[in-house]
This record gives sequence, structure tokens and C-alpha cells, in this order.
Amino acid sequence: MKGSLFSSEHMVQPATAPGMTIENAKSIKYAVNGEMLARQGAMIAYRGNLQFERKGQGVGGMLKRAVTGEGLPLMAVRGQGEAWFAHEAQNCFIVEVDPGDEFTVNGRNVLCFDASLSYRIATVKGAGIAGGGLFNSVFTGQGRLGLVCEGNPLVIPVSAQFPVYVDTDAVVGWTAGLQTSLHRSQSIGSMLRGGSGEAVQLMLQGDGYVVVRPSEATPQKAQQH
Repeated sequence: MKGSLFSSEHMVQPATAPGMTIENAKSIKYAVNGEMLARQGAMIAYRGNLQFERKGQGVGGMLKRAVTGEGLPLMAVRGQGEAWFAHEAQNCFIVEVDPGDEFTVNGRNVLCFDASLSYRIATVKGAGIAGGGLFNSVFTGQGRLGLVCEGNPLVIPVSAQFPVYVDTDAVVGWTAGLQTSLHRSQSIGSMLRGGSGEAVQLMLQGDGYVVVRPSEATPQKAQQH
């Protein structure tokens, strides 16, 4: 077969080492040699001797989705082979977590990750009922974490002198060393008179980075269960 579809731009190549790599802007390839974890339904193709097992729906098998507190079901992938993962043609990125690191991420942005990583579900400090009940997953250990994002994310440095305020629907995650709290940018009277709609943001202070996506969650997506 000939044509631009079969050019090297689109043709996958055999993996040269185990683990996670960017296949293209919209997908991640994982060369499995043992076990890894991914969100259910994210596998788009695989080859080799792989088994897919749905994780339980307890805390150990769920990630929490920000704003709604929904669970994100996971699956374990075991064996030897190659698998490709994607989600709604969103852009894919890889975060390398080293010992001592801590990366807090919104569950809706998690695509796949190494089994060597540990995660715990945490409520964002200062974001209770008034903030929609923000739940995030905190990843620690050593390994790679594959993320998806609608569009190209913005990575914004945070310092003690310059805190950053982010929309709770747009935040993807942040690094260790940052403190969070809710910040109200308008008075109730201003909102009733037709304000900007950006009444409450998540304020991050400290020394690190916050990642935001260039769009807010649509009401339909934010309310899915």
C-alpha cells in the first residue's frame, strides 16, 4: 500500500525499551513487561500476550474526578506486549515522578501510569462543598504518569511572591510544595448584578508549578456520572 497514510509519520515502530513513550500527540504507547495501570476504556490497540483486568470499585481501584467527585475506574494490564492508549483525541503528556516527588492531578486527566507509582485520594485543602468538593489523586514513588489534556496545557510557575489563581474547572495538577485555598474574586452583590462568573478560584502558594488546560469543563462533561 502507498499514500501519505502509510508514511513514516503514521507508522508505529517496535518499542526499544519497556515502559511508556509518546506515540504521537494524541496517544501513548506502553511496552508492557509485567504490569501497568490505565483508565478503563482507554486502550485503543495492542499486540502481544496481554491480559486486561478491571480493577475493583473500592478506593484502591478508583481515582476521584475533581468538581464532581466521580470515580474513574482503572484497569490493570499484565503480560508482555505493546498497548496504545488515548482518550477522546486529547493531547498526551508524560510526567516523570522521582523519589521524594509528589504530583497532585485531577482524575479526569489520568490516562495510564506505572505500577511502581503509588497514589492516594485527597480532598483539596480549602475546597469543600463551596468549591464543588475537589478530589484529586496524589502520585508518589518512582515512575511515569501519562496524562491527557484538552489542548496544550499551560505550566505556570508559582512562588511565594507570586501566588497563582486558577479556575477549578481548568486545573490539571500541581507539584509538591504548594498550598491551596479558595479565593473569592467577587462579592455576592457583584455576582447578582451580572459579574464575570469567575467568582471562586483555587489559589496556590509556595514554590512549584501548576498545570492548567486552556478550557473549562462543559456542564455536560462536569455532570457525567
